[in-house]
Amino acid sequence: MRPDIVIPVLMGCALLWWISRGMNWSTRLIVAAITLVVIMGILLLERSLN
Repeated sequence: MRPDIVIPVLMGCALLWWISRGMNWSTRLIVAAITLVVIMGILLLERSLN
């Protein structure tokens, strides 16, 4: 796997875990989905500019 994909995903998961400690499961799933969409959007935008 390429580090430019793995590192942002791992960092996003770590940040999500830290922020979501006080949330219930449904809120965690919504935040996880939004986080993954944002990461994928950033990666697609970055690749389209190159």
